[in-house]
Amino acid sequence: MIADPANYVFTSLDYWLPLAERTGIVGDEPGWHERLVNAYGEPQRAYHSLQHLEECLGVLDEAKGFMQQPDLIEMALWFHDAVYDPKSGENEALSAAMALEALGGTETAHEVARLIMLTKSHEPGEGPDDVWIIDIDLAIFAQSASRVLEYERQIREEYRWVPEEVYREKRAEVLTGFLRREQIYLTEWARQRFEERARENLRQLISALAPDFPR
Repeated sequence: MIADPANYVFTSLDYWLPLAERTGIVGDEPGWHERLVNAYGEPQRAYHSLQHLEECLGVLDEAKGFMQQPDLIEMALWFHDAVYDPKSGENEALSAAMALEALGGTETAHEVARLIMLTKSHEPGEGPDDVWIIDIDLAIFAQSASRVLEYERQIREEYRWVPEEVYREKRAEVLTGFLRREQIYLTEWARQRFEERARENLRQLISALAPDFPR
């Protein structure tokens, strides 16, 4: 578990600036970093926060040697939850639009926006690295038991207006959907590291939410 944003590495300005230069951020590169960090610190967020972004970028740092265009995945991760309202179904589209603004509508910008949209369906398109952004976004399922429990509490906090019984049923449905996949993770790299632990964590979460829910 990451305890203090002051200790974050991958979301620091030092990491952002070279990426921004390589990918062609338009305008004030430090200003965009500040805007994104502030967005991930908004009060409606408990899970979709700077902690989540830091964790995603940490997984990317381990795996980027296997990707064809890791800079595009990294930039897509930076923006993938840049807009987050737990009551909205437009978060990914609005986040993709922000990435287009930041990258000036270039070919790179449109590819980053397309990658961001994959984090809504968690289904890849035909891009060579599509599977990576999906696996990284779902890596939370395979973290330590304490982090996964914290994650579940954070998700509940984001949906705190939903009545408990309704939340438990709907959340169990969502998690069971991932558990029923033939493979949760799409890359061999992630399957070797995450698949078994993720399945056990998901079973534990579903059992706690709805003991009688079919799995």
